[in-house]
Amino acid sequence: MTSSQSLRLVVIAPDLVDAAADDAPASALAERSRKLRIGLLENGYNIVAVLPVDTFLSERLAQLQPDMIIVDAESEARDALEHVVMATREARRPIVLFTNDSDTSHVRAAVAAGVSAYIVAGLSPERIRPILDVAMARFEHEQDLRSELASAKTELQDRKVIDRAKSLLMQRQNLDEAAAYARLRKAAMDKGLRLGEVAQRMLDAADLLG
Repeated sequence: MTSSQSLRLVVIAPDLVDAAADDAPASALAERSRKLRIGLLENGYNIVAVLPVDTFLSERLAQLQPDMIIVDAESEARDALEHVVMATREARRPIVLFTNDSDTSHVRAAVAAGVSAYIVAGLSPERIRPILDVAMARFEHEQDLRSELASAKTELQDRKVIDRAKSLLMQRQNLDEAAAYARLRKAAMDKGLRLGEVAQRMLDAADLLG
C-alpha cells in the first residue's frame, strides 16, 4: 500500500474565491474546507491540486494522475460525486467524500458507483489517516476482485474459442482431440501468443475462407 508521504491527493472543493465576507454559510464552508486541507497536510499527505467541479475536471485529473481524490462537499454531495465518478470512469481511483450534508439517502448509490468512503461530518485530524487508509485498502481490494473477474471471463471465453478451434482442426485435418490441441499449442508458442488468441485467429481465417 502507498504510504501517506508519497500519496498524491487532489481535493475537489467548491470555488469560494468570490464568496462574500459576510456570507455566513460560505464562510463556514471555507473554514471547514481549510481545516480539511490542513488536516491532510498535517498527516503527511501531498495535495497536488485543489480543483472545482467543472467541465475540465476529467482533463485535469488525467494530467495530474493523483493516487486518491478527496471530495469536499457541504451540500448537493450527490451532484459533486456524479461529476467526479464520471471524470474517473476511464481511470479508476479511490474517492473519499467528506461532507456535512445530512441527506444520506444516496450513500448506497455513491458506494456502488465507486466511492471508497463517504464520511458525514467529523473532520478531526486524528480521523483522517485511518479513513484514507481504509479507503485505499478497500479500493485496492476491489481492483483485485475486478482483475480476477476479468481474468476469469477471459479464461472462459478462451476455453470456448479453443474448443471450437479444436473441433475445426479435428474435422478438416482428421486429427484426434489431443493432436488438435497440440497443434494449437505449438502455434501459440511459435507466435508468442495466448492459446485463445491463436484459436480465434484460426476461426476468423476459417470464416473468411469459408
